[in-house]
Amino acid sequence: MREKSIEERAVKLAEYIIDSKDTVRGAAKKFGISKSTVHKDIAFRLLHINNSLAKEVRKVLDENKAERHIRGGQATKLKYEKEHEKEICNKQEIKL
Repeated sequence: MREKSIEERAVKLAEYIIDSKDTVRGAAKKFGISKSTVHKDIAFRLLHINNSLAKEVRKVLDENKAERHIRGGQATKLKYEKEHEKEICNKQEIKL
């Protein structure tokens, strides 16, 4: 029975990633499992379970990989914008 649940999880992960265009990290968080488990399920196990689904999910993962530098840049930008806002708020509190 354990074997079947792993296969079902791999298929559910793949369907989720395809539908949501989410990343491995996002899928891991959503399903409450590690990134390594997600990667193993969709990159290796899924090939033996459903090859066409594996190809579809691979397209999404390749797209995410190609865009990751953009996401990283956006995250860094947001980080520094928040820090800048905190500095402004702190300066305004000091003046009062």
